[in-house]
Amino acid sequence: MGGLKTLVPYTYSMMVIGSLALIGFPFLTGFYSKDVILEVAYGKYTAEGHFSYILGSIGAFLTAFYSTRLLYLTFLSNPNGYKSVISAAYDSSYQICIALGLLSIPSMFIGFYSKDMIIGLGTDFWGNVLFVLPQNMNMIDAEFVKHIYKVLPVILSIFGVISSFLLYTFGNKILFKFKVSFLGKKIYNFLNKKWFFDKVYNEHIAQFFF
Repeated sequence: MGGLKTLVPYTYSMMVIGSLALIGFPFLTGFYSKDVILEVAYGKYTAEGHFSYILGSIGAFLTAFYSTRLLYLTFLSNPNGYKSVISAAYDSSYQICIALGLLSIPSMFIGFYSKDMIIGLGTDFWGNVLFVLPQNMNMIDAEFVKHIYKVLPVILSIFGVISSFLLYTFGNKILFKFKVSFLGKKIYNFLNKKWFFDKVYNEHIAQFFF
């Protein structure tokens, strides 16, 4: 697509808010949920916990990278389609716009205002709904992990946003050259079909079941 920012400004605004929440941008809802998950994983001080923390942190970088890439290629880059198609783009009906606006409010505020109540240290918000084995209760340990391990996922997320934006703004030729190089083709072919997960699932599990 490309160039849709001025044609669908409301949709663009909602996409920015949703993407920032998804990548765990500070003070948005996704920041608190992702942050506590990674801290609890690291706070177990086991090989499995640290491995989960590393994977989660790498995932934070990749999520930020592809979310920024999506926003740039859809809304900010030069239009890539036919003029008649691009110029016909418009924001959705008012029902969809209202729904998106209502969903954006908790994406921005509910994490900040309810974090202590829902996931705060010592809160009994969940009562007896969730049973946690005593050996898995490590919220106190998670509170006191080293500061660098608390901020590392945020740093990686911000780095993912910046690197993606710069790469697709100024490095399109570099990306294309890499893609058509010998190594780039190998990587592209290796990842292109997602190892046929969708094909196997749809044809041999979903269709068979239905």
